[in-house]
Amino acid sequence: MKIFRRYMNNPLRNFNYLIACEDTKQAIALDPLDGQAMLDLAAEEGYDIKLIINTHEHHDHIEGNPVIVTATGARVLAHENAIGKIPNVDQGLAAGDRIELGSIHLRVLFTPGHTPVHLCLLIDAEYNEGLPILFSGDTLFNACAGNCRNGGDVDEMYDTFVSQLMPLPNETLLYPGHDYMKNNLAFALSREPKNNSAVYWQDQVSAHEPDEMPIMTLGQEREYNPFLRLHELSLINKLKEEVPTLGLNDRDVFKALRRLRDQW
Repeated sequence: MKIFRRYMNNPLRNFNYLIACEDTKQAIALDPLDGQAMLDLAAEEGYDIKLIINTHEHHDHIEGNPVIVTATGARVLAHENAIGKIPNVDQGLAAGDRIELGSIHLRVLFTPGHTPVHLCLLIDAEYNEGLPILFSGDTLFNACAGNCRNGGDVDEMYDTFVSQLMPLPNETLLYPGHDYMKNNLAFALSREPKNNSAVYWQDQVSAHEPDEMPIMTLGQEREYNPFLRLHELSLINKLKEEVPTLGLNDRDVFKALRRLRDQW
């Protein structure tokens, strides 16, 4: 299995992914914004796109579907609740479903919050030499959580983090739907100015172009991503200075962070 990540050079800073089986030379296009770019990538690397998977219904994650379908006949997969929101879905998915294409083995996680129909995809460790892989769409970004402004719900996002993401092992590799890493690290440091890991990675990526951004693990994210650090006293105390009415539970902290990030 090989994963090709392509930065789309658009204002929303999308990543598109081609997940490819080296044995069968078949591939999955994940969240294609630019269908022709994905077709060209597949041709350059010698793969045929057989499936399209959309993590959710926003236009920047589905616009490339028609071009790929017309050229390849690929089937479109999305969460079952996205049928009618995403045109021409061939198969609705639910939590726990397995998607197999040659050596590719994906497990569906239902992860509402950014939108009510959002899903993430997990490659379990047994299918990738001991290293799980999470394709997180717009749910989890480097150093941040996805926003809930366009049809989402922050309480659902919190529940998703607790039930689906936080239990994942530290070695899980993260492939998000957008490159927001530099800005998110700046926000993380506004929450924890003395976070040495955030300082280190801000320096490391300062000169990187979007397509050069590192692939991080969840263990690394837990060192600097405020949405994965809800118990940190320094983070909580700073929030309380700015939000005197802040509750004491993790949900309140998560929601306060998301409100602040929306204004960042």
